[in-house]
Amino acid sequence: MKNISNYQGKNVLILGAGKSGINAANLLIQLGAKVTMNDAQDKGKLTGLTALSPKVKLITGGHPDDLLDADFDLMVKNPGINYDNVVVKKAMALKMPIITEVELASEINEGQLICVTGSNGKTTTTTMITEMLNQNRKSGHAYAVGNIGVSASKVAEQAHVDDTIVMEISSFMLLGITELHPHIAVLTNIFANHLDYHKTRENYVNAKMRITMNQTADDYFVVNFDSDELQELSNRSKAKIVPFSRLAKSKAGAYELNGKLYFKSDYIMDAEEVRIPGDQNVENALAAIAVAKIMGKDNESIRHVLMTFGGVRHRLQYVLTADGRKYYNDSKATDIEATQVALRGFHRPIVLLAGGLDRGYHFDKLIPDLKEHVKGIVLFGEAKHLLADAAQKAGIKSIEIVDNLDQAVPAAYHMSERGDIILLSPANASWDQFKTFEERGERFIHDVEKLTGKQEEK
Repeated sequence: MKNISNYQGKNVLILGAGKSGINAANLLIQLGAKVTMNDAQDKGKLTGLTALSPKVKLITGGHPDDLLDADFDLMVKNPGINYDNVVVKKAMALKMPIITEVELASEINEGQLICVTGSNGKTTTTTMITEMLNQNRKSGHAYAVGNIGVSASKVAEQAHVDDTIVMEISSFMLLGITELHPHIAVLTNIFANHLDYHKTRENYVNAKMRITMNQTADDYFVVNFDSDELQELSNRSKAKIVPFSRLAKSKAGAYELNGKLYFKSDYIMDAEEVRIPGDQNVENALAAIAVAKIMGKDNESIRHVLMTFGGVRHRLQYVLTADGRKYYNDSKATDIEATQVALRGFHRPIVLLAGGLDRGYHFDKLIPDLKEHVKGIVLFGEAKHLLADAAQKAGIKSIEIVDNLDQAVPAAYHMSERGDIILLSPANASWDQFKTFEERGERFIHDVEKLTGKQEEK
């Protein structure tokens, strides 16, 4: 890690005692800062505190009125904490700099930095890139970090100059950067996500575009040119634009043409050889190909990864086949657009399991995809009746409403036939019945294993 001195003697407030906050606190102590950590939850409900440096002052169970009376130089905020939070609003009123943990990681990182953002496909693309860069690598290592669930600062602390950090970075994280400067930035797509946080789509788009704000003409911005909006947005970047396009709207980067994948004029492989299903995963593969070619990877390394990569856990993850049915876990589909993408990825009849937290959405936008791809649907959670209304409008004859996921899995089986796809793609957040989408996905896998008597195929 780089030996930096700009935090020496600084008084820093960490807001949020999650994994990234704890790692940021420990790093700042190492860099000579005085650190206070605050979390609204009671100490007994927090996990991971045993890893926290004893030099960190810990305040839990709420946000004391006098918390910001101390003369803090900086706040490091958990990305999930909204800017409407009382402490954050007061810090902004005091004109206190507010960053997220990924900014710290970028400051101490010695190697090259690649950042990936987008509404969907971030994790899959990040993982594909990382595996490609590690294939037949002669020195150093590529590490997938950030929103993928691995602390960026902890990895950057241990990484060396010949290593590469591939950072999945969310819009929440991007709002808290100042100097973060990726050599290669990737924007997979933009839908109308997280408007409860960003308030407007314009704010959300602007947050995403911060990924390229510090790039120069020596850097690369890899952008989905199938979107006219993203073509226009790419003009904001000072970096070299490298397009990817499943529809061959540009041949200046990575693209698909007549079922074959290319980088510029160089044939890479057939699209049908990409192991994980769906047009969206061809797009993810094209983005990863563009990055790998910029980084000088050979075609054989790229092909090997795309032909063997089985998908990221909880993101259109193949689970197993039993009694002629294929089961897929797409618990990460916490919004309508992600479920639309999942449904469009299959060309066999689907029995869909969906539902979750009711955020006041209506699901009419999902109706065309339900009509085209779904033969039956099993619904659970707070949003089940809203989804049932959309399913009825789509003309789905087999609609079953259950209380929970444990009931949904056997119900989906009884609704299905040999040759069908049984797909968990909830189109909703998990927080009504589960702590995380990962927990929901693991429960689905457990229920499938219990039903079929088989183990998950890895």
